[in-house]
Amino acid sequence: MRGSRQAKLAALAVGMIITPLALAAGAAGPAAASASCGRPGVIMVGGSARMTAGVSANMRSGSSTACKVVGWADNQDYLIYYCWTVGENGTWTYLYNQHDDRFGWVKDSLLPGNGAGPYCGF
Repeated sequence: MRGSRQAKLAALAVGMIITPLALAAGAAGPAAASASCGRPGVIMVGGSARMTAGVSANMRSGSSTACKVVGWADNQDYLIYYCWTVGENGTWTYLYNQHDDRFGWVKDSLLPGNGAGPYCGF
């Protein structure tokens, strides 16, 4: 199941409201809402897609262009989406590129279907 960017941001907003309430009740809080460089996503299958013809995107080690490039999602590669998180300038999806046998983060606006459905939890 793939969610729209608005649905992803709405889910995050709800989490931002609920988290302070949970903290006040003594529950442990989530990590920062991003994937630092080198942090993998959570393996929750959130859909799959074939990369759009004529399009390629850098796969990174975290949800920022400051993180190193670990691969590419290229023309017609088969991608398995796992989860999304907030990162630099929007949401990012952790995915597996079956063609290159690599895992990495890609900005959702560059992906078919706008990326993965489930939230990574960070």
